[in-house]
Amino acid sequence: MSAKPSSLARTLREFFADHLPRVRGMSPHTVCSYRDSFTILLRFLAERHGRDVVRLDFDDLSPASIIAFLAHLEEHRHNAAATRNARLAAIHSFARFAATNHPEHLELCQRILAVPFKRARARLVEYLEAREIAAILDAPDCATPDGRRDHAIMLTLFNTGARVQEMLDVRPSDLQLVRPLQVRLRGKGRKERICPLWPRTVKVLRALLAELGLETTSTQQLFRNHRGETLSRFGVRYLLRKYTKHAAAVVKTLVAKRVHPHVIRHTTAVHLLQAGVDLVTISHWLGHASIETTNRYAAVDLETKRAAVAKARPIGRVAPAAAAWRKDRTILQWLESL
Repeated sequence: MSAKPSSLARTLREFFADHLPRVRGMSPHTVCSYRDSFTILLRFLAERHGRDVVRLDFDDLSPASIIAFLAHLEEHRHNAAATRNARLAAIHSFARFAATNHPEHLELCQRILAVPFKRARARLVEYLEAREIAAILDAPDCATPDGRRDHAIMLTLFNTGARVQEMLDVRPSDLQLVRPLQVRLRGKGRKERICPLWPRTVKVLRALLAELGLETTSTQQLFRNHRGETLSRFGVRYLLRKYTKHAAAVVKTLVAKRVHPHVIRHTTAVHLLQAGVDLVTISHWLGHASIETTNRYAAVDLETKRAAVAKARPIGRVAPAAAAWRKDRTILQWLESL
């Protein structure tokens, strides 16, 4: 006879099956992220307490176990503080739900919620200079179907500054390839935004749709692999690494750069800033929740800083004045006699 589900198992089922998607309206990507966090956590707790996952209960979810789990993420899985904090955010969300719906566990949930986030070191925003991004965009072999697809992905990523998952969710029906040229993107929190497309990008996307035999009314995802499945975020990351390696033979500065999809997003922001686009427009272009997120690009734009240094001039004529003062011995002698 199988054992009855524990209180923890029942609460987790309520949390994932009903609370997150129906009550909170979380996107499938957020639900999957929370799911991954709890999959890792439950396996860790089962090993720590020496019992099967199905036998775990709320008593095993102590603050000490949570802290040990977070240390495990950093020390054994080599996760950065940001990833650690994302896992803890999922645990906190579950604790708030359990405290509200199962008050018998209120005291334990309050102690779990008291486990603090770790202060993460602010990383320098990485982006590519114009020659570097141009070399990467030119790297795919556009004489092959794969090369044409890869060029279309990277060019559209650079044009829109989209998060990689936003780009992978694009369907032909989201594209408007007649003026006004634009694409509809679905961002975090299911927020939608319209992003303009360059004529060059539209030309490449039109050719890709014709090659795939897709109508602009199609609702299947646009960027797919050889098996007809949607490309994954890891697949796009792999493609960028591959083409960066090719481009580094032409532009040597790429050798020292760590290029991933989010670097392309940063590059778009800096490119727009250098073109004179204001920060509010860039914020809407990238789908930032707050303009404070966009402000960091103003601090990393090296070309703007170099231009400011070139325009700057010393104030006054300090050196000549000092020289003239040294020559006037009469005044100095008078001052010394006071």
